[in-house]
Amino acid sequence: MSDQPHDPREPEPEGLPAGQDDLAAVDRLKSAYETLRAEMGKVIVGQNKVVEELLVSIFARGHCLLIGVPGLAKTLMIHTLSDALNLTYNRIQFTPDLMPSDITGTEVIQEDKATGVRQFKFLRGPIFANIVLADEINRTPPKTQAALLEAMQERQVTVGGERHRLPDPFFVLATQNPIEQEGTYPLPEAQLDRFMFNVMVDYPDEAEEFDIVRMTTSPTRPTVTKVLSANEILVLQEIVRRVPVADHVVKYAVRMVRATRRDREEAPAFVRDYVSWGAGPRASQYLVLAGKARAVLHGRFHVSIDDIKSVAAPVLRHRIITNFNAEAEGIRPDEVVERLIKTIPVDEREAEQGGKLPKLFRSANAG
Repeated sequence: MSDQPHDPREPEPEGLPAGQDDLAAVDRLKSAYETLRAEMGKVIVGQNKVVEELLVSIFARGHCLLIGVPGLAKTLMIHTLSDALNLTYNRIQFTPDLMPSDITGTEVIQEDKATGVRQFKFLRGPIFANIVLADEINRTPPKTQAALLEAMQERQVTVGGERHRLPDPFFVLATQNPIEQEGTYPLPEAQLDRFMFNVMVDYPDEAEEFDIVRMTTSPTRPTVTKVLSANEILVLQEIVRRVPVADHVVKYAVRMVRATRRDREEAPAFVRDYVSWGAGPRASQYLVLAGKARAVLHGRFHVSIDDIKSVAAPVLRHRIITNFNAEAEGIRPDEVVERLIKTIPVDEREAEQGGKLPKLFRSANAG
């Protein structure tokens, strides 16, 4: 595998062998996941759940917002991930004076020295990369934040009436500091909804912090080996999409999301008391997609209720808007999600019957 990032303008390298069995492809994805975690573990100590959620969003083709206090290696984590993947990477430091064209690019007039003809030429901005780190995304005004909306949803940029496709795969991995709010611009709900995951990065425990200090104060610096190319990631993302999901699992995800809407019959009493706005249908889609990715990353060929429960918090915490009652009593969206997990019933009868599991994956011994 080449150490040079793949140029999206060049033909894609060969991915997994044609006709490879789906089960073998899932094994390949599990192996890649374990290798990625091992490579990132050379630099990042602990934060196992954060790393898992970050990789789930990558293989589910989603964007990710990391929130944590300064010094928890959020930026380093994303940079290390880009080092472990054979992808192009750009970092954008968001500041109050950043303009949309500083992100997307701009048109300039250039003169052809041979003919003397002047014409517009588009100069690409830093968003034209496979992995874009939007560092401290809430420190720039809404006008500049909105420059990411089209890129995140449509994976393209429109400048001067002309569309410019972004490289594939494309991920926006943003960071945000939850402490200092002076001089910041909270992300609008429409943009928050574009992020598949809202990942909370917490303090390390004592043993992990000891290892961090010992590692970062030594003269040696670990080298991260590249694990996957752009085309391999695209193939594995397609495998994730084809993972079968039983009907009772989909219904569980839908019920959980619908229960966050206080004006619906499905909403429990605590949601009516503490929630002003619930999650939209995109949350249901992301719960199932993230459940698929988590299942195959752990080497399983179908999605379980536990997969949905595991990804519920990062999918829902930024889509649930709590009201004044919740703020007065110290109730956070995470606590609402925890109560929902304990409240939403599982249809045991459907689970026992298999929930009409789609037969997309065949056994390796099947005729």
